[in-house]
Amino acid sequence: MTATHMLGLAAATLLTVVPSSALMAQEAELPNTLAVTSYDVGAASYNQAVALGTALGNAYDTSLRVLPATSDVARLIPVRQGRVQFGIVGSESFNAAEGTEAFAAPEIGPQPLRMLIGSNSDNCFTLALRGDAGIETVEDLRGKRVAMVVGAPALQSNVAGFLAFGGLGWEDVEPVEVASFGASWEALINGQVDAITTITTTSLAQQAAASPAGLDWLSLPESDTEGWARLQAIKPQFSPRRGTLGPNLSEENPVACAGFPFPVVVGYPDQDADLAYNLTKAINEQFDAYVKIEPAMIGWAPDRQDFEWVLPYHEGAIRFWKEQGLWSDAAQANNDKLLARQDLLASAWEKVADVPAGEKTERWLEMRRDTLEEAGLPTYE
Repeated sequence: MTATHMLGLAAATLLTVVPSSALMAQEAELPNTLAVTSYDVGAASYNQAVALGTALGNAYDTSLRVLPATSDVARLIPVRQGRVQFGIVGSESFNAAEGTEAFAAPEIGPQPLRMLIGSNSDNCFTLALRGDAGIETVEDLRGKRVAMVVGAPALQSNVAGFLAFGGLGWEDVEPVEVASFGASWEALINGQVDAITTITTTSLAQQAAASPAGLDWLSLPESDTEGWARLQAIKPQFSPRRGTLGPNLSEENPVACAGFPFPVVVGYPDQDADLAYNLTKAINEQFDAYVKIEPAMIGWAPDRQDFEWVLPYHEGAIRFWKEQGLWSDAAQANNDKLLARQDLLASAWEKVADVPAGEKTERWLEMRRDTLEEAGLPTYE
């Protein structure tokens, strides 16, 4: 007999009405303390992590500690080291799994990340634009000042992808270095840059919309198939999305933009399967609670999950999704393919283990490319 059936029998026997939230709280078993990494304070993933922590705390008396970090690597190293259990991160998870960009560094390499859940919301990624910059299309960005977040190559490649949509590159704009994602918004509001890469629902966007210059969003029309082919050659995790969440956006005034699961909850394969299972379960049980705190978390709903994305799922999470009847044969086939790709990349990384640090990144990227091409797999370069 399951725990749920036992609870139901006890309730019937005692003729006591037990609130459904109390039953839920007993179904998921979480430790007293959990810790996750996330983007820096004010970023969308940080806000969502805090909202999740509030919901989990109220339901299970679990304290969720959120560690903000400004760089791609800094968000995953504590997870790899076991200092925190999971990361609530973004597109750097794809780069980490591939061993590219910041994760091509000699001391890092490809990371065998596993996913629990992702958010496919009505928000999206594009360039936020100063309202007085006179930018309507990618071509209008030529010669404009665009923020380049130091230590965040995933964000830099976002910009590269958006520029490529219109046939431009970093060399066609004026890069302006900023220290963090939050600093990029400060630069936009203060008139130091004309465009930054972002998700539409970060709280900092509200400040920009209320500033004297105002806020616009760069449109990436789905009908421009050639533009999308150029963008996806750089950022394969992106796909067309209709964005309706964010300042100046609504069902009546959407923006054509780029979407992928953001944020995603990730861990490593050696993370306890029962913990991964119970956290995935708890996140689903408390959906109504946290979406009231942070509406952008509508994308965490079970029916919005993308089980055939670019990261494999953790075995504990798979167990939960199977129980929900949402894990398909296609999802398993995609998962198996991604695990095989990770194994292939790991073996290629081992082959450059003894290469001197000063040469290792270049040798690794060559080895990676050759290994994937020999296997008939895309290199995403």
